[in-house]
Amino acid sequence: MLEREYKYYQDNKNDIIKNYKNQFVVIKGSKVVGDYSSREEALKESVKEYKLGEFLIQEVSDKNGEQIQRFYSRVYV
Repeated sequence: MLEREYKYYQDNKNDIIKNYKNQFVVIKGSKVVGDYSSREEALKESVKEYKLGEFLIQEVSDKNGEQIQRFYSRVYV
């Protein structure tokens, strides 16, 4: 689940860092559909338009080591 979105992030990481550094991007399919200053804001706004489990929230940083968090439809903050 969300492999396509994460692959898009990995394949386009340099451009995404250039445009969205220190933000949280929302990726749906092969497109960045939003950027936010916090993970909570990204989740809150994204669930208005998409179902949980259909989008990826990724922190954009040029630091090594990435965290991956998945939100499933039974979990909502």
